[in-house]
Amino acid sequence: MSYTKCMSNWTIKIEQLSATEKLGLLEELWDSLARTPEAIPMTAAQRDELDRRLDDLEREGPIGIPWKEVLDRIQGRAE
Repeated sequence: MSYTKCMSNWTIKIEQLSATEKLGLLEELWDSLARTPEAIPMTAAQRDELDRRLDDLEREGPIGIPWKEVLDRIQGRAE
């Protein structure tokens, strides 16, 4: 990958990365953020929406179609 570590900072020349390298870097960043979700700030509106959705889930239970069923339907159309 086209980046170098200088002391505690990363210097990345994004324009020199291939699409595959950019996706790999993006995945590493996403995984890093996912390890500490509590460190990601949310606005009051985002917190309210999350609370509303969690309340709906508790009240109504999960809704939707299981992923396996969706996949089976898609694969059934291709045959």
